[in-house]
Amino acid sequence: MSNLDTRPEEEMLSSGASCDGVELLEPRDVPLGGPRAMNVRRTLPQRQRSLIGAWCFLDHYGPDNVKESNGMNVPQHPHTGLQTASWLFTGEIEHKDSAGFEAIVRPGELNLMTAGHGITHSEFSTQETEILHGAQLWIALPDSARQMPPTFEHFSPTPVISHGAEVRVFLGSLGINEETASSPVATHTPLVGAEILLAPGATVSLTLDASFEHGFLLDAGKVLVDGHTLPKDFLGYLPTGRTNAVLTAKNDPVRVLLIGGEPFEEQIVMWWNFVGRTHEEIVAYRKDYMVEMGFEERSAEDAVGDSFEYDDAGLRFGTFPPNEPAPLPAPTLPNIRIKPRVNPAP
Repeated sequence: MSNLDTRPEEEMLSSGASCDGVELLEPRDVPLGGPRAMNVRRTLPQRQRSLIGAWCFLDHYGPDNVKESNGMNVPQHPHTGLQTASWLFTGEIEHKDSAGFEAIVRPGELNLMTAGHGITHSEFSTQETEILHGAQLWIALPDSARQMPPTFEHFSPTPVISHGAEVRVFLGSLGINEETASSPVATHTPLVGAEILLAPGATVSLTLDASFEHGFLLDAGKVLVDGHTLPKDFLGYLPTGRTNAVLTAKNDPVRVLLIGGEPFEEQIVMWWNFVGRTHEEIVAYRKDYMVEMGFEERSAEDAVGDSFEYDDAGLRFGTFPPNEPAPLPAPTLPNIRIKPRVNPAP
């Protein structure tokens, strides 16, 4: 998914009301573009909290009638320095990228694209999709991995069913009542990601890694997190030091998305679809993309963003499949220096 919101962090929504230790991050509506745009509800990043672990971006969308909104319709666009984690509740999305991977994103299956030094991809709702509903998440890569070659992984987790709860752990490990579920997908920093379904009135006890901070996104129903109400579409944040969380459904079925990880200690600079470390890197990533897509020409004054060694064709972003819709142009850079994103001190 392409991020069409290019405002610097200083202009973003400030949230962070606290309810007995649960920090509430309020969603904001962001259109994906066009007169029939599909709106998404964005809870990461915010000025108050830019990351949860290495999770640096969370868009939540649907249920969306694609005949009315045009669904997911995102042509070729770039990413650097991050992983995209696609998780659907309903519908299907066709994925293509410049690393040669093609996949159909389906409900209950993780599709993890690692951009590394640079990748372009497209995302379109399939013709069979009537209702599109899910989440798009980004994971910031640490410095040790952010220049790696791009790649793509798929994983379909087996659900753990226990006392009215159905949990799919797609990254990391999670204790669920008396059981533990783990994902075989390797991560570059310690992370956890899971979908939690609860029958009306059901309760699930989750064993948490005390070194992790966690976020709970309520998609459907009414739920209590340790006895406190989590508003629909909000992201409830729990700091490190917690070893347990209890989720209780009220009178309706509940769906919650859980993310977490060790606090990400590196400062990142994030603009449009790029994650880097400096303003100069972002400028160089944008220039590389615009030149490689044919929107601009390179000049002798263009900044060098990092020590990346371009491929034999002189490309950062690789070669996209032919006969596809035209790529998206990058937005204009803001007239201010892009600052690193940092979380508040604990």
